[in-house]
Amino acid sequence: MSYTTPYTFYLAYINIIKSKKMKVQNFKNHQRYLIGFHVILSLLIIALLIGSIVNLVHAEHSNLYSASLICLIAVIFGLIYVYVRQFPLKAQDRAIRAEENLRHFVLSGKLLDKKLRTSQIIALRFASDDEFVELAKKTLAENLDARAIKKSILNWKGDFHRV
Repeated sequence: MSYTTPYTFYLAYINIIKSKKMKVQNFKNHQRYLIGFHVILSLLIIALLIGSIVNLVHAEHSNLYSASLICLIAVIFGLIYVYVRQFPLKAQDRAIRAEENLRHFVLSGKLLDKKLRTSQIIALRFASDDEFVELAKKTLAENLDARAIKKSILNWKGDFHRV
């Protein structure tokens, strides 16, 4: 296969990635969990925290300083675990809000209503262009939550570029 521009190479690469991951995205399979991060690392940090607290409680007076440092390190790891996921998600939420605002403007000539919550806009991103504007109106009228929005999507538009 010959690639005439870097863009066609990029599109071919994305298609290969898509074909290896998931062919169709829908309400049942759109959430992404990384076993190493969401399960294993979180369990290890919890085990470290519990173990360090037990160590601190049972520490002799001469080992109290090092036991408290280990406990502090466990708390620091826990905070890093939370923030290392939270900060990029906030940035991603802002990007999704801007993308969907532009998409709504292109499709309807108007910006998204300011009353829509970020969680609602994030859920609306899975709607196809055909139903996006009407679903946004319905979301406002009925104050749908993200789960209800996703369930009411007829033509799912997958998001294959998320982290």
